[in-house]
Amino acid sequence: MDSAFRGSGDFVPRHELDRLSPTSAISVRLASVRHLADLVAIARREIPGVSVSEPGLAEFLRGDPESIFAFERGGNLLGGIAFLYLNRRGHDALLRGGIDLRNPSREFLARPDEDVSAIYVWALACHGRAVVGLANVAEHLRKPRFVSADYFAQPSTTAGRDLLIAIGFGPIASFQVELWRYQRPWNGISPNVPASNVSARSMADARH
Repeated sequence: MDSAFRGSGDFVPRHELDRLSPTSAISVRLASVRHLADLVAIARREIPGVSVSEPGLAEFLRGDPESIFAFERGGNLLGGIAFLYLNRRGHDALLRGGIDLRNPSREFLARPDEDVSAIYVWALACHGRAVVGLANVAEHLRKPRFVSADYFAQPSTTAGRDLLIAIGFGPIASFQVELWRYQRPWNGISPNVPASNVSARSMADARH
């Protein structure tokens, strides 16, 4: 699946991803096999030139049951988002431009029982205001397995670029073309700030 974004502009002006409040207007859940056919149809409709199949998504989901989220409202599927959860080798390969992001080698992907080193936004396709469900996804990705991992993405549309800017992403220097990063707030603490100045309570509040 191509990395591309379709949004409604609901996140303009800028709001940091990990500071967004989860919404009850959209139901966000881990995708199951029953969602895949409709997710493929939405992706093909919303992302120009996308190449994805239901069997391909099913294999991806089997590899990591937490890798795809479905957005629903009133029982209707509005879209979804898929991630690549990279281990340390995958994280390094991403920055060096040494990973095939359309068909990544399993050696670069974190096991379901392994902490994640980097979260790559593989694809996001959804209708209109469904994009506000990103706040709920971000809440899930503050769980211990994911909490230390920064997000990465490659926008391929103007809407995608605008959405990344709105939720706190910015371009970084790397060998991977047009790579953007969202640094988790707790990963960006200045090394000049004494550890005693950052309370355990403040970190817990930020993450949960």
